[in-house]
Amino acid sequence: MQINNAHLTYCTNIHPGESWADHFASLKQNFPEVKAQLAPHEPMGIGLRLSNQASLEILMGDNLQQFKQWLFDNDAYVFTMNGFPYGGFHDTVVKDQVHAPDWTTSNRLAYTLRLFHILTALIPEGLEGGISTSPLSYKHWFDTGVELEDAKLVATKKILLVAEELNNIYEQTGILLHLDIEPEPDGILETGREFIDWYEQVLLPHGISHFAEKHNLLAHEAKALIKRHITLCYDVCHFAIGYEPHQAVIDELEAKGIATGKIQISAALKATFTGEPDNKQAILDEFAKFDEPTYLHQVIARLHDGQLARYPDLTDALLLKDDAAEWRAHFHVPIFLEDFGLLQSTQSDISEVLDIWKNKPFTNHLEAETYTWGVLPTALKVPMAQSISRELVWVKNKLSI
Repeated sequence: MQINNAHLTYCTNIHPGESWADHFASLKQNFPEVKAQLAPHEPMGIGLRLSNQASLEILMGDNLQQFKQWLFDNDAYVFTMNGFPYGGFHDTVVKDQVHAPDWTTSNRLAYTLRLFHILTALIPEGLEGGISTSPLSYKHWFDTGVELEDAKLVATKKILLVAEELNNIYEQTGILLHLDIEPEPDGILETGREFIDWYEQVLLPHGISHFAEKHNLLAHEAKALIKRHITLCYDVCHFAIGYEPHQAVIDELEAKGIATGKIQISAALKATFTGEPDNKQAILDEFAKFDEPTYLHQVIARLHDGQLARYPDLTDALLLKDDAAEWRAHFHVPIFLEDFGLLQSTQSDISEVLDIWKNKPFTNHLEAETYTWGVLPTALKVPMAQSISRELVWVKNKLSI
């Protein structure tokens, strides 16, 4: 489904299951209904999530060919993929293991390269493709700043191997693919500032050296190659949790020639404290209803002096109960809802980013990403295909205004 020359879809990490059979069954069950609601008379893209297990199984026998035939039969196509969660993502405790294996490991590298070769086989002629991935690793796995910097360097070298392979694919096939790195609270790359600084101070210098030594590329040639294939995944939820200034971040990315591979359209929970004890306790009680054991729900509190306090999970924030003016929590709530009683969503951040995009598009990949349907409070649950359709209708209407 195209809007303003961009491709709009949803991320299939909303569907439970880790095997390819489970992934495919969920698509068959839900996608045709969603497409009938959103794009009954035009092709519609899919934001495909494959676990490591599914990425291996889709390459067995004629599974990939069967999937390509199903895409053709259903007037569907794949242009973006989610390569962040490697293993179990539903019906199991995920928490910080969503980052495992991280970019310091050969397993993460092999998985990501495999996904790119699958995407190369699936993407329609003339389209570019992207795969989002983790922000290198998880900060709290490293005891010292030295260990963290060492991990950042090891991860960077593996990401440069991805850039090298994507350049090979580009030269051999003409297909442009990019790795979309997704900053997240408590990731090694947590904010727009950390991503840009890493890109300029670590990725580019090491990449220029790497491509000069291996391929005799000049500095400007290596820089252009890296910028073509290593991009940002702008997850609106993650940027909103950190109270980031969207316009300033997007403007700096443009000024420095760093591309955004895709926007993940997602919303977090937030609440403003009035200072009244009863109000504060009531808000904390509401947040506690979202404190579930599957996913990380990092909290960033804005204190009355403007400083930010960070908590690795909602449980930690609820225990400390700081004197905050506002809380924002990493819980991907439905994007078409703004109010949750005493809590709200960061839906206004989505509106701001989409308005910026409408005025000056900075990517042609748009993907709604709400994966928490299974752990939402019961009152917020509706059938899966209906939930997905409501998300995309909201975005479509927002972009049409």
